[in-house]
Amino acid sequence: MAGEAEARAAVEAVWRIEAGRLVAGLARVTGDVGLAEELAQDALVVALEQWPGNGIPPNPAGWLMTTAKNRAIDAARRRGTYQRKLEQIGRDQETFAYAAGDDVEDALDDDIGDDLLRLIFTSCHPVLSVESRVALTLRCLGGLTTGEIARGLLIPEASAGQRISRAKKTLRDRGVVFAMPDAGERAARLRSVLEVVYLIFNEGYAAQAGDDWMRPALCQEALRLARLLATLVPDDPEVHGFVALLELQASRIPARTSPDGGPVLLLDQDRRRWDRTLLRRGLEALARAEELASAPGPDAPALGAYAIQAEIAACHARAATAEDTDWRRIAALYVLLRHAWPSPVVELNRAVAVGFAEGPERGLAVVDAIAGTPALASYPQLPAVRADLLARLGRTTEAQEAYEQAAALSGNAREREVYAAKAAALVP
Repeated sequence: MAGEAEARAAVEAVWRIEAGRLVAGLARVTGDVGLAEELAQDALVVALEQWPGNGIPPNPAGWLMTTAKNRAIDAARRRGTYQRKLEQIGRDQETFAYAAGDDVEDALDDDIGDDLLRLIFTSCHPVLSVESRVALTLRCLGGLTTGEIARGLLIPEASAGQRISRAKKTLRDRGVVFAMPDAGERAARLRSVLEVVYLIFNEGYAAQAGDDWMRPALCQEALRLARLLATLVPDDPEVHGFVALLELQASRIPARTSPDGGPVLLLDQDRRRWDRTLLRRGLEALARAEELASAPGPDAPALGAYAIQAEIAACHARAATAEDTDWRRIAALYVLLRHAWPSPVVELNRAVAVGFAEGPERGLAVVDAIAGTPALASYPQLPAVRADLLARLGRTTEAQEAYEQAAALSGNAREREVYAAKAAALVP
């Protein structure tokens, strides 16, 4: 017999690993992602009720799947009885999406990889807002609770619950079918899938607001989803480039905080603390992306924006020290990225590389050229980059003012501390 705390920990661990697989299998036979998620949650509740008294089963994941199957079968049979009663009184009813009980059993045992891919593409359907896609993806594929999603995205728990509920209702009301989109739509939808996972990772890697510099749990969820995508779409170079980018970025997480918990920026990090396993995995994924993109023939895909960003991250990964960084190559890669993914933020990052490759004056010229861009009006990194370049040019007073502006714009408490400290350090 398992203790309540031990049983709950086991349920939560299995759920986090198996949630996507469980919801995906149920969604295929119900045709409704929201209903599938509810059935999976029912199985979770039953586990929380029974495991403390009956003990943790030898195969916890299998137990959850079997319980969810039984719930689906019972619902199908109840629905079948209701359907017959309606027919007896001469009323028509839409065909229920469930298969019969035996068909449910068979369907849930089919290739789960296809189901997970369908679930990813359904959760990131364009009828949903980006915010709803993020919340639903974390819920159905990440297995996060509403409270965890709320904490990760820095929103009230009620708001997180509303996003998830609205997303499921929208999919149901719009008649979105749990199916793989055709090739053309799949290619377009894949960009949305990657965007959602990237948003999750970035919010974990550099929180936009709040008191925490990072939220590593969100990074881990994004990494898990990215790796899953690479196994489900093994021949797409951009997916492997995306995985490479996240692996390489995540490798720096151990070095991004000081012993007292304060932020440590890239050029100040102790690179010996970078995660060597993640670095290796990232470089291997990048090599795979380059291999797929260099296949002979006119239809060979080119490296996309995520793969180019991974190339930039690899330049940092290969440099033993900050001084060894190949800034000229990074500046050239940002030119490529600017064409693949036009954005003033890309140009701002290019300014940093130009500042190191060709001198701070040249970098400052790039910054000043985009300083009036409306999209950067409240972006704290713009005055922060400008401040660094001004400081290196000896224009201390201007640099101090720019750092103070960056601190005022930042919504993250830890980031504000960094910029305020840099401003204070420039006071004569």
